[in-house]
This record gives sequence, C-alpha cells and structure tokens, in this order.
Amino acid sequence: MRVTSLVMAVLCLLATLQACGGASPDDAPETLTIVTTTGMVGDTIRAVVGDRGRVTSLMGAGVDPHLYKPTRSDIAQLMNADAVFYNGLLLEGKMTDALIRAATSGRRVHAVTELLDESSLLEPPEFQGHFDPHVWMDPRAWGNTVVVVLDKLIELDPEGEDTYRANAQAYIKQLRELDAYAQRVLATVPEHARVLVTAHDAFNYFGRRYDYQVVGIQGISTESEAGVRDIQRLVDLLVERRIGAVFVESTVSRRNVESLIAGARASGQSVSIGGELFSDAMGAPGSYEGTYLGMIDHNVTTITRALGGQAPEGGRLGRLGSDAP
Repeated sequence: MRVTSLVMAVLCLLATLQACGGASPDDAPETLTIVTTTGMVGDTIRAVVGDRGRVTSLMGAGVDPHLYKPTRSDIAQLMNADAVFYNGLLLEGKMTDALIRAATSGRRVHAVTELLDESSLLEPPEFQGHFDPHVWMDPRAWGNTVVVVLDKLIELDPEGEDTYRANAQAYIKQLRELDAYAQRVLATVPEHARVLVTAHDAFNYFGRRYDYQVVGIQGISTESEAGVRDIQRLVDLLVERRIGAVFVESTVSRRNVESLIAGARASGQSVSIGGELFSDAMGAPGSYEGTYLGMIDHNVTTITRALGGQAPEGGRLGRLGSDAP
C-alpha cells in the first residue's frame, strides 16, 4: 500500500467514526470556524463558504509546505476548528501527525484531493510510490476539489446548502475562465521556447495542461537537493534549446537558479530571470496575487511574457500588481 493511501485510509476511517459519533450537523454553528493548511486550499474554501464561515490558513505567503512543521498555536487552532481542510497527497508531510491528532479528537479533517481519480494524477519516476501533490497548478484539475469542499460543507452545515452550491458554481466558472485565458496566451509563446525551468518540480500539472516541457532544478519536494550534475544537465538544455529565461519561486531559494544562469553564461548562452513565480504559496495577503485566481494569473502572464509570448501586463483582468484581492 502506498504511504499516501495509508495516510488517507487512516483519516477516512476517522472521518467515518466522526460521522457516527460526532456532533450532529443540526448543531452546526451559524459561523463556521475552518482551518486550512495552505493558502490555495484556504482561498478555495473561502470562495465556497462565503460569509457563513471564518477561514484561517496556517501557511502564509512565502511558506514552503513541504518543510512546514506545525507550531503550538497551529495545533490549538486545529483542535478548535469545526472543520480542517488540507491539500493531501503528502504535500504537508510534516503535519501528518497533527492532522491525525485533530481527527482523533473529533475534528472533521478532509483532504481536498481525496476524491480525485488516481488516473488523473501524475506520478513522476523520481517520486515513485507517491503522486505529485501540486494539483492546483492546473485550474481545471483544481476545480474538481471544489466538489469535495462543497459536499463536506453541506454535511457540516445543511442550512447553508443553497449558498454553498451557488458559490461553488460561480467559483468553478471563474476557474474555467482563468483556464481559457491561460490556454490562449500561453499558446502565443513560440513552440521551441515552451520550456519552463524553475527552482523545483511544482509545475508538472501546468505542463501537462498547457503542453509545456517543465524542468525543476530540485525534485517535487524541496527536501531534495540539486547536485552539480543536475545543474549541468539543465545548462546543456538551455544552450541546446536557446532558452532565454528561467524562473525563481517565492518559496524556494534562488541560489540554484543563479548557478544555472552562471553556467549557461559560461557556455555562451545568455539567460535571465524571467520573473518570480508562485508555486507552493500565494502572494501577499490583501493583494490580487494573494488569491488563488490571482496567483495563477500572475504565473501564466509572467511565463508568457518572459518566453516571448503575448499577454497583457496586468493579466487577465488587468489586476496584477493591484492591492485589491
């Protein structure tokens, strides 16, 4: 049995026990207290729950979920929540004990990826035995997690069903519009330049959806370290494909990317940093990029413009760089 499946099985069993012996949905509070792990999960929950709940995300801008360890304050919030939502697929590997502890204490704990068809998930060779957890990099795929969110909120608060269904439908519509924008502008990049080189392998779902070759200096988890061979292999790729831009990430040190640029320069290829991408965390709170829709809009627009394509500077809605979420 996969480690991922084992963890999921434990949490699913606990969820079943909670349903049998936990609080009745009729006792749900008027304002739900919901705790999430990442900002991407939190923003999705927030879009569906609307004003019927208060959503807190434990991991903010610039925080790497692969390495994140919960604090005492985090544990307290998990224990006091009406529901806890996390990404799953071992993204929050160092939080597993805390999530299981919350579930055994009667909290409703759910992975938003728990109902995704395994055939739709990526399992890169170097990550054998585990699925790639970065599903949010494909807005269409991420839309499938809204179904889980919707069902769990209705179970917890049946009186809010109409609100949740309307909000979920509106949010899925926004995700589809964002995906259509991404398809349109990313297709303007010359075919030979559709190579996305980043600090770590967070963009595989993006690459599959938009037909880009994606190469990360580090592996799927930032716990892995890039070696000299990894750098040289990518230098050779940049020179061979005449790639002029690579990208740093907001949650990963840019040291390896800078080494890559220096290596390419020594081989006669001029390479620049095409911009900073949001991979495992969203942008600053209160900004457009601090929302899931803004995060993906920023990434798509930045990648397109840096690799020679055409996209409006302000992104899909002209809101990039705006202080308004």
